[in-house]
Amino acid sequence: MLTTIEVTIDKTGHLHSVESGLTIKPGRALLTWLEPDATHESALMAESALAQDWLNPEEDAAWSHLQPGK
Repeated sequence: MLTTIEVTIDKTGHLHSVESGLTIKPGRALLTWLEPDATHESALMAESALAQDWLNPEEDAAWSHLQPGK
């Protein structure tokens, strides 16, 4: 029987199940390599720098007219 599980591979090449408590049994397997999703990578890298501007009282006051409930 074929079973598909999601795993991560550490730097030493060992497999670790993403699902908690699942044991990977010794045996044979086929591996499909998934490239990291870089779709939003640049936005994520800029988030901390932009947060300095976004998360301040002056910014909240400037946009308060768009948030009538606050």
